This record gives sequence, structure tokens and C-alpha cells, in this order.
Amino acid sequence: MNKRIIVTALLIFVMLQLWASEGFRSDTVDWLARHNVSSEWIVVIISTLPVIELRGAIPVAMFLFKFSWQKAVLLSVVGNMLPIPLVLLFWESIVLLLQKSRRGKKFVDWLYQRTKNKSGVIERYEALGLAIFVGIPLPGTGAWTGAFAANIFGLRFWKSLFYIFIGVLLAAAAVVALCLAGVIALQ
Repeated sequence: MNKRIIVTALLIFVMLQLWASEGFRSDTVDWLARHNVSSEWIVVIISTLPVIELRGAIPVAMFLFKFSWQKAVLLSVVGNMLPIPLVLLFWESIVLLLQKSRRGKKFVDWLYQRTKNKSGVIERYEALGLAIFVGIPLPGTGAWTGAFAANIFGLRFWKSLFYIFIGVLLAAAAVVALCLAGVIALQ
């Protein structure tokens, strides 16, 4: 069990270092700053992005913009949750639209298979599993993938939204703990 925790912490560290690297900052943060976007809005925008989500936004907020962990969490959680109701509500419509083309169908099939492969905990524990799945700050998990999985497994909207929110809070706690412990830092 201890090896599993250490490996997970190392994976989180490497993942967040990659997302918070100089290339990420120059490509996203600097571009937004050049367009007169405030640092608060930069954090919100970064946290709305699929894959990056709050796992990348919190270290940027805390280390690049020198926000308190409380402000970093608040902005990141708000940003991370902004697109989720839309994904939950309109995913089926988007899928139907995408499946009209051969490439779109191929993408949807790939995304469904990838999500099903990574979401065994959701299949087993449903809503609670959704919170755990979203809350584990590893590649391939998070609010976006959790919303896709909730649709795939037919979970109800409000229940999905609530448990995704719980998972986002769990992920925020894990990322902040790693940042405060000095495991994650921007150079």
C-alpha cells in the first residue's frame, strides 16, 4: 500500500510539473496575460480546460501568481466546475452530431472505450465511485472525464453534478497538500 501511495504521489508530481512547465506558461498564461486577462481569470480559464483542470491551475495560482491556497482553490474549483453542467446536459447531443461523420464516430468510439476502461470504480460504486474517480489527480481522471463517464453509465444529472463537485474538492485538497508540502513547485 505504501508503494502505491508513493508511486501515485510521484505520478502527480511529474504530471503537474509538465503542465506547469515553461512551455505551458508561455503558451497559455503568457498569451492570456498579453491579452489583458487578469491573473484571477487566467486561473479560472486554465481550470476549465480538459485534462489540465484544477490540477494545473492550482500550482499556477499558488506559485506563479502567489495566491493564497484558499484563493487558488476557490478560483480553480469554480473554473473546473463551469463546463461540467453543459457537458452533462449536452453530451448526448454532441455525440449524435459527431457521429454523423466518420472521423467523429471514430473519436466518439475511442473516447467511450477509453472512459469505460478507466472508470471501473464508477461502474462498481456508481455515484461514490464517480467522486473517487474525479478526485484522484492522475492523468485520465477529472471532472471532464467524470462527466463523460456519468453519461456513459446513465447517472442522473443532479447526482452526477454533486458527486463530480465532491471529486473536484478531493482533487483540490490533494493538489494543495502536495503544493504546500513542497512536492509541487514551479521553478
